[in-house]
Amino acid sequence: MKKILMMGVREDEKYFARKWAEEHNVIVHFSNQILDEKTYELTQGFDGLCLQQTVGISKELYHKLAADGFKQIAQRSAGIDMYDLQEAKNNNLMITNVPAYSPNAIAEFTVATLLYGLRHLQLIKTKNMKFDFTWNQDILSKEVRSLNIGILGTGRIGQVVAKILNGFGAHIIGYDLYQNENAKDYLQYEEDFNTFLAQSDVITIHMPLTKGNYHLFDENTFSKMKNGAILINAARGGIIDTQALLNALNTNKLSFCALDTYENEMPYVNKDCSNKEVTDDLLKQLIANEKVLYTPHIAFYTETAVENLVYGGLNACLDILNTGTSEYVVNP
Repeated sequence: MKKILMMGVREDEKYFARKWAEEHNVIVHFSNQILDEKTYELTQGFDGLCLQQTVGISKELYHKLAADGFKQIAQRSAGIDMYDLQEAKNNNLMITNVPAYSPNAIAEFTVATLLYGLRHLQLIKTKNMKFDFTWNQDILSKEVRSLNIGILGTGRIGQVVAKILNGFGAHIIGYDLYQNENAKDYLQYEEDFNTFLAQSDVITIHMPLTKGNYHLFDENTFSKMKNGAILINAARGGIIDTQALLNALNTNKLSFCALDTYENEMPYVNKDCSNKEVTDDLLKQLIANEKVLYTPHIAFYTETAVENLVYGGLNACLDILNTGTSEYVVNP
């Protein structure tokens, strides 16, 4: 009977993992720790690895895994930027991901944060706590149907966002180096990035982090956006230069920003830091800024998505153990 070690396991994943193990007659063990030099010994005696972590592993661990007979790492997320894909390939290790666990989860969260910002709910809550119940220009809102909404990255998630917002009657603009024919039912593509920036009242980001788009949103990019625009990022934190973002908010270039991901989030996300000193000044500025809604990488976090991530990761792991490959290998 095959034995798989799941690492970085949360309590909410265990029910679905046990269900999967029973269905597939596989032994699945759990560890809430991530894979690193200190925890490597936990992998001994297992056939496959199914990981959930935001930090990578050292070059030495790729060598160790290969030497100990491992053939794969199944990551329980769509993003795989934490791994050195070439180093894994050099050691004959296949990395898999779960590319489409629930586009709707992230798309719905994106729309929720847009409405939150557009209707000034954060400011209204602050005013209410002071028993200020006045109506004034500060909380006067625009309607979604009156907006040009720019979707940067029109794959599975971006397409669902476009579909939902199309139902509100908004004018949807898409920008993507690889245009999605299906998305054209809900949006109109703009070929020039600077024009895309200038036309959009709202920009929502749905693209992977690459070397080419690291800090894509910097001082220069913000300067080309509409005054008072809204920015939403439920993709990867490194796409935005956080200091440049704060400058754009503090000078009223942007009126609101919803961030479900932050470029330096790894020491904090999914950890209780309430009794610890947070030393990251940028993160503290984001959280303190009334124009920012920061959430700790939870746009995906629905029951459907968690089940699909667990099943997707374990299925890919078992496929490689049984057949030597998987359709979700990202470093062929």
